[in-house]
Amino acid sequence: MSGTLTAAYRPSDVYAGTLVTALGMIDAGTTTAVDTSQVSHTPEHTDAGVQALKDSGLRVVYAYSRGAGAASRYPEDIVRLQRTSFSTEDQLLTLALGGTLDARIFAVAREADVHTVSHGVNSNTERTLVELGRMGLLRPGDEYIHCNHLSSIAWRLIRDTGGHVSLSPPIEMAMGHGMPAIQDALDADIRPSLSSDVDVTMAQDPFTLMRTAFTLQRLNVLQRARGGALSLPPLLTCREVLEFATIEGARCALLDRKVGTLTPGKEADIVLLRADRLNVWPLNNAPGVVVNLMNPSNVETVFIAGKVKKWRGNLVGVDEARVQRLAQEARDGVLRRADFKLNLLG
Repeated sequence: MSGTLTAAYRPSDVYAGTLVTALGMIDAGTTTAVDTSQVSHTPEHTDAGVQALKDSGLRVVYAYSRGAGAASRYPEDIVRLQRTSFSTEDQLLTLALGGTLDARIFAVAREADVHTVSHGVNSNTERTLVELGRMGLLRPGDEYIHCNHLSSIAWRLIRDTGGHVSLSPPIEMAMGHGMPAIQDALDADIRPSLSSDVDVTMAQDPFTLMRTAFTLQRLNVLQRARGGALSLPPLLTCREVLEFATIEGARCALLDRKVGTLTPGKEADIVLLRADRLNVWPLNNAPGVVVNLMNPSNVETVFIAGKVKKWRGNLVGVDEARVQRLAQEARDGVLRRADFKLNLLG
């Protein structure tokens, strides 16, 4: 995808792909996301993605990321983005700089006064992380994604510099990133947030992410107990995992002053879940039902910034047939230009 297919994207394809993904997230019960774009081949590609996010109504941190080809203006184009689409904080979209652990990227972020969203943080890139710390380029609010097999030194560095982590357990296991770092983060006194990462290959709904984190952490601890280990960490509770998916996600996105809890004065990002469906009835324990039993079919209503985006099971103000047509046309065009053969049953 990242090489063969995304290289064939036109701005219209970026718009279609971003729009269908963002609307799909709202439909599945997500109000807030971080978009690590990664298709900024030209400023027009970038603007198409930003426009799609605006049109979707999803609350998003747009982590402006790399593209391919000579026409890419990454990362310097973040200055233009600050002046145009992100000139005010009084909107659903906020700006960050996405990328790998690279001193040049961090220096641009510090100059632009935005936080960084670093993808692919793991034991292979830890040395660079430590060097960035020595250079004084890490700052509170920076986000680190994955964090597989980091040493205690790296975890302390992230914690002590005020960093946040986002873990993607389903995709990390499927793509061979390594053991998801749920317990490692907890051991470092860092409460992780959850992310779906590659939405086109793995379910992006919050229920899948919560359930994976819950079951994996407990599996690892219980296996250690079965092997006779002592001084085991506590088993995660469903309430804790629900916090990973809500307030910790808001903190990771630097939006906890606006969203993440049902608190007077915040902007009313609210998801109403049906607890009268057969798959969860009768209701006995709310956090346990949400984390372990529910799925997107239980998402009844979604408010973002107090505005209704989904009502009684249906998206509001969305021409779904048009969105599906745009996405299919974009998919067909990308496959054709990339000379990639589609195999529905493969």
